[in-house]
Amino acid sequence: MKKITFLLAALLFIMTAKTNAQDDANRECAIKYNLFLGDFKSKKYEEAYTNWIYLMDNCKDLSVNVYKYGSTLAEDVRKDPALAKRVYEQRLEFFPNQNPAKVHSDYATYLADNKLSTEDEIFTILEKGYSIDPTKMGVKNLYKYFQGVTDRNKDTDPQKVFDTYDDVLENVNKKLEGYAVQLKKLSVDSVANKKKIHAYSTNSRALGTVESGLDAIVSDIATCERLIPLYKRNFEAHKSDAIWLKRAVSRLFNKECQEDPLYQELVRAYAEASPSPEAYSFLASVLEDAGDNAGADEMRQKSFDLETDPLKKSKYKLKFAQSAKSKGQFSKARSLAREAISLNPNSGRAYLFIANLYASSANNCGTNEFEKRMVYVAALNKAQRAASVDPSISAVAGKYIRSYRGNVPSQKVIFTAGVNPGSSYAIKCWIGETVKVPSK
Repeated sequence: MKKITFLLAALLFIMTAKTNAQDDANRECAIKYNLFLGDFKSKKYEEAYTNWIYLMDNCKDLSVNVYKYGSTLAEDVRKDPALAKRVYEQRLEFFPNQNPAKVHSDYATYLADNKLSTEDEIFTILEKGYSIDPTKMGVKNLYKYFQGVTDRNKDTDPQKVFDTYDDVLENVNKKLEGYAVQLKKLSVDSVANKKKIHAYSTNSRALGTVESGLDAIVSDIATCERLIPLYKRNFEAHKSDAIWLKRAVSRLFNKECQEDPLYQELVRAYAEASPSPEAYSFLASVLEDAGDNAGADEMRQKSFDLETDPLKKSKYKLKFAQSAKSKGQFSKARSLAREAISLNPNSGRAYLFIANLYASSANNCGTNEFEKRMVYVAALNKAQRAASVDPSISAVAGKYIRSYRGNVPSQKVIFTAGVNPGSSYAIKCWIGETVKVPSK
């Protein structure tokens, strides 16, 4: 009995000693952390470094700030690649749920910029970040990841390339729609709102470059000659898969592969698998091409009526406008684009669409050089409006702005026409819009 009592007392002593030791360690971690934080925020980086290293060695799961602030010490102050890698790896190990997609993306950027890893190793890190949340990755890394997917699969598994492309854009578009909703709600009546508007606009501009960048990568393999056989081969296995059908239809539509009978078959299967607004919208185009204008109009109206989100309704109106343009119905196309704008005042694509309508009519809406070039003034105004209301397309709009600006009438042309710079001018034909004559 005495022996048992002795053993229990010894065990209790050991446990108490361990507990006390752990309490002492926790107190030491808290002290070191507070000292580190104070020195770091005061920019006393050398003093902060000593306590930070202690935290990295002994208090690895204390706070994510050890790694957030520590990366500055490792990368910018000490410029120590081995230490910087340790920061990223320990953060991912001990705080795996603290914005991991962005951390993977940042880690890949650091390794690439400093040439510390092979392309395959960097791709593996990007792949992990992408699998968590593509929208939290840097724009350049989205390109780099997609380029890696393309290089590795374009000859053996092109479907994986297309699926990745679609997946990235779907996630990015969700993010852009979220920003658009927020921008629509905000007005510049407070400093806080102005900051939010700036942040949402900046993020929208960055994300808005993704589609054109990825499309440039995939364009070499996303041709009708490659897509049609691929979708024919896989159609039977996916004819009830709404997501697969949606992506196939969208890709063939965007790549202008609608001439092949497979496109109509895919659209009809999509409408059957997913009787949704978007499916009916595609079906409207198929019916129209088949000469069933009444059926096409019915499907368009059905898709529009079923949709409840004004931003998506705006996109459908713009799609209808594109269909009208393809038939040469420019005035109707503009009316539909204006309806799209009424549903979403920040629809830069609708303004840009109208700008392109005007520019393509320049030679038909004037009898001399001055009149024709004034059409580009109207196009320029719409393109500038597109860039101002929709940051996500500012880069694309910028190209058109430069093009249209290069075609407005020069002062010599204006003088020859006998028109006063700065005066109002009514453009002829279907455009019927009044603009200002350039003054310089």
